[in-house]
Amino acid sequence: MALQFAVALSKLVETEPAARAAADDILAQLSAAPIDLACVFFSAHHTAEAHLLAEVLTGTLRPSLLIGCSGEGVIAGTEELETTPAMTVWAAVLPDVNLHPLRTSFSATHDRFHLSGWPELGVEVSSFLMLADPFTVPVQDILGFLEERYPGEKAVGGLAGGGQEAGMNRLVLNDQVFDDGLVGVRLSGAVDIRPIISQGCRLIGDRFVVTKAERNLIHELGGVPALDRLQAIFDSLAEEDRRRAYRALHLGIAIDEHRNRFERGDFLIRNLLGADRTTGAVAIGDVVQEGQTVQFHLRDAESATEDLNSLLATDRAGHRHPPLGALMFSCCGRGRGLFGRPNHDAAATTGRLGPIPIAGFFAQGEIGPIGNRNFLHGYTASIALFAERDR
Repeated sequence: MALQFAVALSKLVETEPAARAAADDILAQLSAAPIDLACVFFSAHHTAEAHLLAEVLTGTLRPSLLIGCSGEGVIAGTEELETTPAMTVWAAVLPDVNLHPLRTSFSATHDRFHLSGWPELGVEVSSFLMLADPFTVPVQDILGFLEERYPGEKAVGGLAGGGQEAGMNRLVLNDQVFDDGLVGVRLSGAVDIRPIISQGCRLIGDRFVVTKAERNLIHELGGVPALDRLQAIFDSLAEEDRRRAYRALHLGIAIDEHRNRFERGDFLIRNLLGADRTTGAVAIGDVVQEGQTVQFHLRDAESATEDLNSLLATDRAGHRHPPLGALMFSCCGRGRGLFGRPNHDAAATTGRLGPIPIAGFFAQGEIGPIGNRNFLHGYTASIALFAERDR
């Protein structure tokens, strides 16, 4: 049996009828094939009755594993529904693929994790899909645990949305619903899961080596106060880019210091938080170390479009087997707010890959690898492409 994928979308306001409609649509597409993995993503309109959608989907689809979460909006096929009621179900038939469900909760009182289902490192290459609540689990620590326990393995996912504080988001694992922690799955076997991490920025100015830094403060770049370097780059920009820099200026940290040439995609993009004119320091949204190579970046709709299309085209040109299905986790800062029109990321992806089943949600943070390490991103489209594995 070959890999099969299906996606269904319901815009019904009531949760149970929406879940039943989506489940029936999935069954019709897969012609009674046994479903291995099902994912459900839903808007905040359905959080109060998330237990109903979990019951309906597990009872009707009978998947080996169901995971899902609430989101700031829902992505299905070529549509992105950012504010209206929506629920999407994505299902996969994955013969000869091993699924290990994951569950993690965190006790702030005891400062420790409770891990459930995390398997020992195996000989097969595997990938992780991870859905986490942003208010109740330190995702950076989870990614550190992942790097230590499963070195080199890649994770794709997103932070649940729809709620503005702890207890308001929902995570689904089979017929259970949680308002905290993390759910996910580790997949290994006869499937190729290829990550596309589109940070949507372009480089500006020159590269510099950090010569003086303290945690997230960069004091000097190439022996010169960081703010002076930034001011010189700002002064060199065209007027339109100067306007963009006021609201969308970022810093890229080179992932591989040994490269002879750095291009877009070779940097981990982090927000520029502010600057101190007295000391000349610049603050960013991550810890920086002396000796690292950095370069400033701008994010705008044109750069984000070009970046996503380029990454999708590169993936298609570099692999024999085309994607057959995909999961997409797009930042809630993208969508109509960034591009000025709806359905951008979904339409761009299906435009490049064809009408494959795609589902996902607008997240409050995106998980994905840059180089050989997994990171938590912002303003990013993090996509998991599913394809046949070379035998």
